[in-house]
Amino acid sequence: MTRVSDTDIEQLGINVVRGLAMDAPQKANSGHPGTAMALAPLAHVLFTRIMRHDPADPSWPDRDRFVLSNGHASILLYSFLFLTGYGLSLEDIRRFRQWGSKTPGHPEVHHTAGVEVTTGPLGQGFANGVGMGLAERWLRARFGPEVVDHHTFVVCSDGDLMEGISHEAASLAGHLGLGRLVYVYDDNHITIDGPTELAYNDDAAERFSAYGWHTEVLGEVANDTEVLESALRRAMAVEDRPSMLVLRSHIGWPSSAQDTPEAHGDPLGEDVVRQTKQILGLPPDEDFWVPEEVLAYYRSCGERGRALSTQWRARFEAAPIDKTAWAAAQGGRGLDGWETKLPTFEAGAMLATRRALNQCIDASAELIPGLVVGSADLTKNNGVKLANGSNQSTDDPGGNQVHYGIREHTMGGIMTGMALHGGVLPVGGTFFIFSDYMRPAVRLAALSQAHVVYSWTHDSVGLGEDGPTHQPVEQLAAMRAMPGLRVIRPADANETAHAWRIAIDSEGPTGLLLTRQDLPVLAGTDSAYEGVRRGGYVLRPASGPPDVVLVGTGSEVQLCLAATRLLGQGSPGPALSANVVSLPCWELFALQDEAYRHTVLPPGVPVLAVEAAASLGWERYADDSLSIDHFGASAPGAVVLEHFGYTADNVAARARALVERSRP
Repeated sequence: MTRVSDTDIEQLGINVVRGLAMDAPQKANSGHPGTAMALAPLAHVLFTRIMRHDPADPSWPDRDRFVLSNGHASILLYSFLFLTGYGLSLEDIRRFRQWGSKTPGHPEVHHTAGVEVTTGPLGQGFANGVGMGLAERWLRARFGPEVVDHHTFVVCSDGDLMEGISHEAASLAGHLGLGRLVYVYDDNHITIDGPTELAYNDDAAERFSAYGWHTEVLGEVANDTEVLESALRRAMAVEDRPSMLVLRSHIGWPSSAQDTPEAHGDPLGEDVVRQTKQILGLPPDEDFWVPEEVLAYYRSCGERGRALSTQWRARFEAAPIDKTAWAAAQGGRGLDGWETKLPTFEAGAMLATRRALNQCIDASAELIPGLVVGSADLTKNNGVKLANGSNQSTDDPGGNQVHYGIREHTMGGIMTGMALHGGVLPVGGTFFIFSDYMRPAVRLAALSQAHVVYSWTHDSVGLGEDGPTHQPVEQLAAMRAMPGLRVIRPADANETAHAWRIAIDSEGPTGLLLTRQDLPVLAGTDSAYEGVRRGGYVLRPASGPPDVVLVGTGSEVQLCLAATRLLGQGSPGPALSANVVSLPCWELFALQDEAYRHTVLPPGVPVLAVEAAASLGWERYADDSLSIDHFGASAPGAVVLEHFGYTADNVAARARALVERSRP
């Protein structure tokens, strides 16, 4: 066989990737071939010349990160993961978008080796990349450049830049001066609806320059690997700000569907695929063609990273750093025994659960090495103001207090990126009502099982005077409906400490729902860690067989306790006995076996739920609920709660009525 030159084998490899980008969507009759075809040279340069990565060790901590924010072009990423040796096979490429395949429609972290973040909803990967860049800088400041010294590369699209989250993320990244963050904007001028000019004529370079980014307009060089490499290396050298390279590409190049919406979102069709393969010098009638010399070339490129990862491990072993702290940070956990530092609160004291969380964070922060805490403004209000923290900034890259500004959506996306980068355990706060602004990012954190903690405060109409625009009603049911998200609404300060411990020690995301208003510390909650860990427990059992169970969460548990005393007094009507149940986390409770759940909610005993939120969902646990299925009102919190029936007298009356209805 005639030996091919390096230039020839590279061009052949790029064209082979274009062939896979056409074949996989064609076979699946679903997918996005055009962007992958256009960006094959860029990805080739990144995976073979630029990025420090080791396919044999995809989780090597000091690898460069690659984020395909325009995740619809997933076949591009899968092709290079297959070719460079990340464990994907050609059969996996053939099974693109099929049931159980390793090559789903959009990249999914933990599902496919080499995928760093779950992307697809446009703009999310953009924010994740900022989180990764922030994590890299923070870890470098914390542990030193000997063990942390890498870049984050993000490919994004016009759709990413149109979505509002990209504006938020770009603004913050520029403000923080995050270097080692290299973005390439695929400026292909095509959306599914048609030319981008239908809705978009931003000057991207000017926009990002205004945000404080280093920008370059590369122009018509999408097929010039030498120019692409030079531009990427120039951007990598920028240490004091993020970089944006604007690349004019032609979607679907060199097919007859080039520069059309059809090349964006639909398979090209067998005739067009065949014709395009002829143009590219590929066998026109052979699907998924990967010649041995191309595969060997890419595998050798992948193997180059093995020496880099080996050298890093030697540097790591020799580095004079706290290896125990490093391991805890990488695991997103506390040092052994960290939970012993958590405060215990005395029964009868009055404390808002947001304030209790702040005390818990301050007490344990030094023993959670990867802890980075922030808020979308409202830092003191959200219980996330570190007593001994320093502000993350260009002057203090190791600062562990992040001021996200009024940017809830990007805070969520950045936190996910930080967590999936590894080495950082991010905590972020905002009012619970504004979780609506960050919901898409929270959903992807849940889908990715990113270890993040949300401090969602001002959790009910009890926040008061700000009124219905700021009073969450339906948000609690909505967050509980999200798979993979652990939602904990503690009844008092002690349950808050238990919830913080659970959030740190558990995998995946946790949302803590905390009060603005002071609550009494309840007797018995100091020893209730196991009950909270199980999602629910009997806080106050009846003296005998209960006539009714009063189950509450958060600030309403105190009302259940007060109502129990009224029921026991027997006026009006006969005396009734009641169990009081605190059910702070439905998700954890659902994981318990039936026997345990029946000890908490005994079958045959009527159950009244008391919660200042929408009733949706309570039917699974309760026979009736005192809930709010309408918007709130502007008045002092205690007044609003009283007008909506959140008093001990009304809870007792509702319980009596339920018992009466339940009698045969």
